[in-house]
Amino acid sequence: MSKDSRNIKEVYAELILPFPLYKTFRYKIPPEFQPDVDIGKRVLVQFGKKKIYTGVVLELHHQEPETYKAKDILDVLDEKAVVLPVQIELWNWIAHYYCCSLGEVMAAALPASMKIESESRIILNHDFEGNIHFLHENERIIAESLGNTQELSLSEIEEILQIKNVFPYLKSLYNQGVIFFREEVLDSYKAKTENFIRLHPDFKDEKKLKKLFTELSRAPKQLDLLLAWQYLAKKSYPVLKKELLEKAEASSSICSSLVKKRIFIEQKIKVDRIEVEDQDREDFSLKDFQQKAFDEITSLHLKQDVVLLHGITSSGKTHVYLKLIEEIINKGLQVLYLVPEIALSAQLIRKLRAYFGSEIGIYHSKFSPNERYEIWHKTLNKQYKVVLGVRSALFLPFRNLGLIVVDEEHENTFKQQNPAPRYQARDTAIMLGSLHKAKILLGSATPSFESFYNAFTGKYGLVSMDKRFSEVTLPEVVVSNLAQDQKRKQLKGQLTSLLYNECVKTLEQGDQLILFINRRGFAPYLECQTCGWIPDCANCDISLTYHKYGNRLSCHYCGSRQNVPIRCSRCGNSSMLMKGFGTEKVEDDIEVLFPDYQVMRMDQDTTRSKKAYDKMIRSFEKGEYQILVGTQMVTKGLDFEKVKLVGILNADQMLSYPDFRAVERSYQLMSQVSGRSGRREDRGRVIIQSLNPANKIFNYLKEHNFRGFFTEYLPERAEFNYPPFKKLIKLTMKSRDHKLLLEGSRFLAARLRLIVGNKLLGPEAPLVSRIRNEHIQEIIIKLDRNNKITHLKNKIQDELASFSFLPKYRRIKTIVDVDPF
Repeated sequence: MSKDSRNIKEVYAELILPFPLYKTFRYKIPPEFQPDVDIGKRVLVQFGKKKIYTGVVLELHHQEPETYKAKDILDVLDEKAVVLPVQIELWNWIAHYYCCSLGEVMAAALPASMKIESESRIILNHDFEGNIHFLHENERIIAESLGNTQELSLSEIEEILQIKNVFPYLKSLYNQGVIFFREEVLDSYKAKTENFIRLHPDFKDEKKLKKLFTELSRAPKQLDLLLAWQYLAKKSYPVLKKELLEKAEASSSICSSLVKKRIFIEQKIKVDRIEVEDQDREDFSLKDFQQKAFDEITSLHLKQDVVLLHGITSSGKTHVYLKLIEEIINKGLQVLYLVPEIALSAQLIRKLRAYFGSEIGIYHSKFSPNERYEIWHKTLNKQYKVVLGVRSALFLPFRNLGLIVVDEEHENTFKQQNPAPRYQARDTAIMLGSLHKAKILLGSATPSFESFYNAFTGKYGLVSMDKRFSEVTLPEVVVSNLAQDQKRKQLKGQLTSLLYNECVKTLEQGDQLILFINRRGFAPYLECQTCGWIPDCANCDISLTYHKYGNRLSCHYCGSRQNVPIRCSRCGNSSMLMKGFGTEKVEDDIEVLFPDYQVMRMDQDTTRSKKAYDKMIRSFEKGEYQILVGTQMVTKGLDFEKVKLVGILNADQMLSYPDFRAVERSYQLMSQVSGRSGRREDRGRVIIQSLNPANKIFNYLKEHNFRGFFTEYLPERAEFNYPPFKKLIKLTMKSRDHKLLLEGSRFLAARLRLIVGNKLLGPEAPLVSRIRNEHIQEIIIKLDRNNKITHLKNKIQDELASFSFLPKYRRIKTIVDVDPF
């Protein structure tokens, strides 16, 4: 047989593997797998000598590799494709636009439970009730070996069986429920089951059932359990065992007795991990100004795919979203509703579920990998008509997406920082909508300069809502002179006399208040009063933050912790003083100033668990706490009926941050947190504390004039070549060898200047120039927004690839971030 005739029969697959390598990987498909392998399915392959990884099939063809012998695919994991063609298109766009590899996109897109790797450990399922002696010989050997030890690796099983490909046996054992992969226990998918109770079919006959009741009269506890079963079975069948035992106040042994007597049948049934609370449907009508916005959006979407809804805080944008979503799902299409983080989604989930019920799915990082796996498949099977999620929800397998809503589109948490792909969810949502031919609605009271500029110039449609839903006037904004109160020594803790008096007044009226400080911890740093020594992190060029909880100094960059020093390490003096303040310090002071009121703190340290956000928000809604102290989490779309006062404790800290977006983000944060005040009947009040009350940004905040603010500061962006007029690329270079880093970064910058000329800035050390013992240098490239940008990006990537292969600089890591900040 000739080589050409063999090639006709041989089929190869181009695979995406979860590596940061700018290439796909070619594997041969054995004849037995050829009917099963298809684009978008997951397969198991060997990479290197022993490592096993999950890959996604990108392409099928008959072209044999010329320079190496292709390895065989080991197994096919899916009956149907789990990654759709439109998703692969999106993955390709992300990889190209954000200068990363397809493997990095795949690693970010797929839930952890959909990726099996060779690091997997195999564990015996001790709940397996079958007889292992009826297994295939190799399967039995594996099961017996696992019975003698806690777990085995793939390489250990290969050694035991003396064969290379053990996956067919492991897959069979897994399907029979004999084993777990360790990822199966922690990460990979395993269906959740509950025990349910059915009545034995013999007792469907009424005569037999009556006779049974008579016989059980001598066993009153068993009779009570049967009666409880009858009661619950009218509501739901079969009956959940734990509910039955709770209803009858019976022990599990009584239930087991009825199972042994063949009265009950107990069985395990798969159940949904995603709990949906039963809620009565809430209906509402749009007010005239909301209906006008709805009609304008609908009209603009006939001509433009992207529309920006600029609505002031508490204008009822969510109600407009809901009516648009309802219109889309009535057409049989799906909707993606993106929010910047789960802090914002807690109240929103309840609103959406009250309106759409079980048709809505929730997707965010606090869910376990098993929960995310279930949401992935429910989206794939069109069981969810609406998905509410954070930025990672963009990767879900929508089949017929009709609308994407990006709420609070200005939020910087829509930008992925680490690891790659470092995508901007708002912009990626627009591309996803384009691929699906879906409409996109961006919403915000304080839009990003980029989005408002695009709307201002006609690229996007623009709809405005300038009335509040409750028709209450926007809150009064007052700037309190912090320098004056410091000079007169009139501060009460961290509060000026004006803010303190307003707090007293608000609390005495029975209302609630929010105090905003965008820094967690107790104190930013400690300082020796004798010599000025400040404890800093051994791994990073940053001072350590004091946290009262745990009485530790902590680094917010690498996470390292130290005990609080009793004496100065430099001069030995014991006069260590805390400087500055964070949320813990404010909470502490407020509890002293207002001992009769309950204080809640909301920051990253208090909201780590999955349900912490929702629990805290519900408690504050119910009035269990009167004062909420928090970071920017408290600024995002929360709706509290009784909040009448908002205090911004340190506006200057935000405004003085060395970033070209500092003024924009400060305005957004202060405006958003101001919008939490006075959302119902009475007008609210906002007190902003500042050392520089004459700053012109405060005039725009007082007038609630975003358009004026935008017009005032936009020319600065043009003058200094920043977005929305230019496209930015940031290169971050890291190495433990500082001298090598300086030399390498200067060499790369010189090479890149040959491509982009004077559009390159740097290399320069950032504000924090060492993290985790890696020194850092940054290069900023400013590119014109024209059709040459793709060509320039490709040349930059080629130059970075060449740099990475230079032996001298291989110890330097280079990170590419398109559209940073």
